[in-house]
Amino acid sequence: MRADRLIQVLLHLQSRPRVTAAELADALEVSVATARRDLEALSAAGVPVYPQPGRGGGWSLLGGARTDLTGLTAPEARALFLLAGPGTRSSDDARAALRKLVRALPATFRAEAEAAAAAVVVDRERWSAADRATPPAVEALQGAVVGRRRVRIDYTGATGRSSRRVVDPWGLVDKDGVWYLVAGTGRGPRTYRVDRVGALEVTDETAAVPDDLDLQAEWRRVVGEVEERRSATWATVLVAPEHVAVLRDQFGRHTRVEDSEGREDGDEDGGDAGMVRVRVAAPTPLDVARHLAGWGAQARVLGPPEVRAELARLGAELVAQHPMLLSSGQ
Repeated sequence: MRADRLIQVLLHLQSRPRVTAAELADALEVSVATARRDLEALSAAGVPVYPQPGRGGGWSLLGGARTDLTGLTAPEARALFLLAGPGTRSSDDARAALRKLVRALPATFRAEAEAAAAAVVVDRERWSAADRATPPAVEALQGAVVGRRRVRIDYTGATGRSSRRVVDPWGLVDKDGVWYLVAGTGRGPRTYRVDRVGALEVTDETAAVPDDLDLQAEWRRVVGEVEERRSATWATVLVAPEHVAVLRDQFGRHTRVEDSEGREDGDEDGGDAGMVRVRVAAPTPLDVARHLAGWGAQARVLGPPEVRAELARLGAELVAQHPMLLSSGQ
C-alpha cells in the first residue's frame, strides 16, 4: 500500500543526511519513478523534504539527518497523517506502520496526529452501487510489482474468452473501486482488469520494467484511449437549465454545454425558449439512446439521425411490450 511505503520513505530519509531517488528505489525495491513520486508526495503534503540538484545532490529532510521524527512540526505531522490515514483502512501492515510512526512523534503531537489519521474516510462507492470487493489477485500482483517478477495469468477478456498470458507487471491502478494491472507484453503495454484474472502464478523470472517508467503517465495514456472510444458518438440535446447537472452526472466528462436557445432554427412554434443546448457522447448511437430514453419529453434530441432512430425504435418496443398498460390508462 502506498501509505505504508510513504512512511518507509520518511523513516529512510530521517536516518540519512541525503538520499537519491535511485538509492531510495533500491532500498524499497520500487522503480526510480515511483521513488521520485513518493518524495514529491511527501513534499506536497507539507513534510520538509527538498531536493538538491547537481553532483552529490539528492533529497533531504530540512535540517539534516535525524534519528527520530521530533523535527516535524505539528502542521507537518498533521499533513502526513491526513495523507496516510485513508490508505491504511484495509491494510494491517499499514496500520501497524502508522502506529509505529505515532509512537515516534513527540508526545505533544500524538493526539492531533491520531485525530488526523481518523479524520478522512474514502468511500469509493456511488449511491446504490453494488458492493465491490477487492479482487483476490490484487495482493499477489502487488508483490509481483514490488519484487519485479513476471507472472502467468488466466485472463477472461471482454468477449468472455479465456487465455493464458505471460506479462511483466508494471503497476496497479484502483479506479473508482475497479482494479487494473498495467503490464508489459511482447506486443507492448497492455491493461487488464484484475477481477477478470483467474489462476495466477508469480514466477522466478525477472520482469522487464522500463527504467523511465512513469506509471501515472502510462495510465493517463490508457485513460485517454478508453475515453476516446467511449465518445465515438456525439448527440445534441435540448434540456431545461435545471437538468444540465443531471445530464452531466449521467454522461460525465462527455458532456459539453454549448449555449442557451431562444429558438431553434426551423422551429416554428418557438417551444425551445430558455432551453440549453448540450452535447453528450457514448460509444454507439444505441448507448446514447439508452441513456436518454428515460428522459421522455424532458430532453429533445436534435441529432444525429442515428440516435433519433434508436430512440424511436426503443419507444416502439416499449409501446409494443406494454399495450395493455397504455390502453387501460394505468
